[in-house]
Amino acid sequence: MNGSTATPVGVENGAELIAFTEAVMGDDQVELVRARAALRSVLSPESFVEVAATIAAFNVVDRIADATGIPLDPMMLAMSADVRRELHLERFASSANTHTLG
Repeated sequence: MNGSTATPVGVENGAELIAFTEAVMGDDQVELVRARAALRSVLSPESFVEVAATIAAFNVVDRIADATGIPLDPMMLAMSADVRRELHLERFASSANTHTLG
């Protein structure tokens, strides 16, 4: 990736990556155009395509998992508790589709 923007966590171009990801997942087409332009200004064309493809892949995998209601097994439930709590994943409506086994 090109550019020198860094977020406080040290991810190169992190602010632009997050803004683009949120815009892709959102409904505001004006924001998507703005975020796309901002990201393209700091990445090579190849890197931009990789980012877009990664977002698309995660979106598809998430939608498949959400649609099928894939259960979270007890081991993963325990291992991911802190991360799920820290990220406040329960705020997303789709979190209701993740059921625990048992």
